[in-house]
Amino acid sequence: MLKKILAFALIITVYGQIFAQDSKPYTQSINGTKLSFDMLSIPAGTFKMGNKNGKPDEQPVHEVKLDAFWMGKYEVTWDIFEPFLYRDYEKQASISPIPAEVDAVTRPTKPYLDMTFGMGKEHQPAVAMTQYNAIQFCKWLYVRTGVFYRLPTEAEWEYACKAGTTTEYSFGNDINNLKDYAWYKDNSENKTHPIGQKKPNPWGLFDMHGNVSEWTYDQYFADFYSRDKAKVVVNPVAIPNQLYPNAVRGGSYDETPDHLTSTVRLASDPSWKQLDPQIPKSNWWFPEAPFVGMRLVRPAKTPTKAEIDAYYDKQPIKDL
Repeated sequence: MLKKILAFALIITVYGQIFAQDSKPYTQSINGTKLSFDMLSIPAGTFKMGNKNGKPDEQPVHEVKLDAFWMGKYEVTWDIFEPFLYRDYEKQASISPIPAEVDAVTRPTKPYLDMTFGMGKEHQPAVAMTQYNAIQFCKWLYVRTGVFYRLPTEAEWEYACKAGTTTEYSFGNDINNLKDYAWYKDNSENKTHPIGQKKPNPWGLFDMHGNVSEWTYDQYFADFYSRDKAKVVVNPVAIPNQLYPNAVRGGSYDETPDHLTSTVRLASDPSWKQLDPQIPKSNWWFPEAPFVGMRLVRPAKTPTKAEIDAYYDKQPIKDL
C-alpha cells in the first residue's frame, strides 16, 4: 500500500513539474529566421470583469473563470510582422530557404501608403492591420513554428491587464502615475514608441495601457456582459460573424487617461477605412487607424487540428 501511495505521489510530483515547466515564460524562435518573441505565463483563475464605475458597456461587473494561457510580453512589432507581409523581408530575415507551406500562406495586399505613418519600424508596434490581417499573421506563425497562436479574447485581455488588481489601472488609481506605465496623449508626442520602455504591469506585461490599442477576437456588443446570467462565466467569447464592430482594448498613444483603464472597451468602426480608395475596400488594412495593433496569446490547452484550421481559415467578410 505504501509503495502505491509513494508511486502515486511520484506521478503527481512529476506531472506538477512538467506542468510548471510547460507554463513557464519562454522565447519563441520563428523557425528558419533570425526572429523571436517573448511569451509570459498567465495562470488560470477567476476574476471580476468590468467596472461598476465605468461606462455602461463595462457593466455589470461579473465573475469570469479562465483557463491558463501565455500572452506576448510585448505588443507585436514590425520586426516580426513585416516578414509576414512581404516575402522580400522574410528572405532578409531567413537563415534557410522559405518552406513551400510557408509560401502558401496568403499574404496581405500591398498597402497604397506607408502603414508606419512615419512613426518608425524597429521595435515599434505594428499598426493599422485589420482583425483578419492579425489572424492571418497568427496563421503564418503557426506554419513557421508549429505552435498555435491567436488573438486574446476580451476576458483574457482584461484578466491579464488587471494582473490580480481591482483598481482602475494595473498600477492603482492615481492618474499621476500613468506616465510611468503608458504612452498616451500627454506624453507620446502623438506617435507610437518602441515597446518595453515603460514599467510593466504586476505580471510583467508591457504597454497594456497605451502605446497602441490591441485587437481581441471578440465581436463587440455593448450589452455582452449582461447576456450571460450564470453565476460564474467560463472562458467567455463573442465569436465574430460580422465585419463591424470588433472589440479593441488598452487605449493608445493619442488617447486620454479615461480611455486607458483596465476595463475600457473600444469598438472598431468603418471610418477606420474611410480613406481606402479600393472597391471593395481592403480586407487587410485600416488606413485611418494607426493607433491599433495586436498582442499574441497561446492557450495552455492546444486546440484540435480541426479547431485550429477553423480559426485560421475563416473567410474574410467583404467590406463594401
